[in-house]
Amino acid sequence: MERRDFSSAGFWLLAAPMLLLAFACSPTFNWRDVAATNAELKALMPCKPDRAERRIPLGSETVSVQMAGCEAGGATFAVAHARADNVAQAEAWLAAWRAGTRAQWQAATGGQIQEGPVSVVRAAASPAPWQIEARGAGPDGKPTEARVRWFAHAQRDGSVAIYQATVLGKPSAADATGTFFDGLRLP
Repeated sequence: MERRDFSSAGFWLLAAPMLLLAFACSPTFNWRDVAATNAELKALMPCKPDRAERRIPLGSETVSVQMAGCEAGGATFAVAHARADNVAQAEAWLAAWRAGTRAQWQAATGGQIQEGPVSVVRAAASPAPWQIEARGAGPDGKPTEARVRWFAHAQRDGSVAIYQATVLGKPSAADATGTFFDGLRLP
C-alpha cells in the first residue's frame, strides 16, 4: 500500500483552489450592494433582489410603493419606498403603514410585538425612525418572527422619501439581520 504525504507543497497547491471553489460556490448569504428602490437608498442585500411596484392603502390614500426583496437562509429581506409630498403627509403615511403592519401581524399570528424608536444613520428626525419586532406562530403553526423598520429622508425639493425595511423569518445566520439593517445607507 502506497503512503501519501499530504504535507507536500504540491498537494496543497492543487487542493487549496479546489477547497476555495467548494466553499465559494452558492453561499447562503451572498451579500451585495444594491440600489434598493428607485430612490437614493443603498442596501446590502443577501441575494439578488426581485423588484415590484404596488399600490397600497396608507390611511385615506392609495400610494405607489416600489419594492426590492429576496429570500436567503430561511428569511425574506425587503425594502419598500414611497415619496410623500411633505413631512405631514410622510408622518401620516408612516403611521398608517406601522398600524397596518401591526394589525396584520396580530391578526395572523396573535404574536408578541415590541416596538419603539430606532436609530437609522442620516434618517430624518421627523417622522422619527421606528421599529417593530414581532414573534408568533405562522399560518403553518411554526414559530416565525419579523423585524420591520420605517424611516424617512428629506429631499431637496421638500418631498420626503419614506422607507420600510423588513426581515421576515429567522435567518440561518445569527448576524444576518444586523448585517442587513446596518447595510442600509442614505446619502
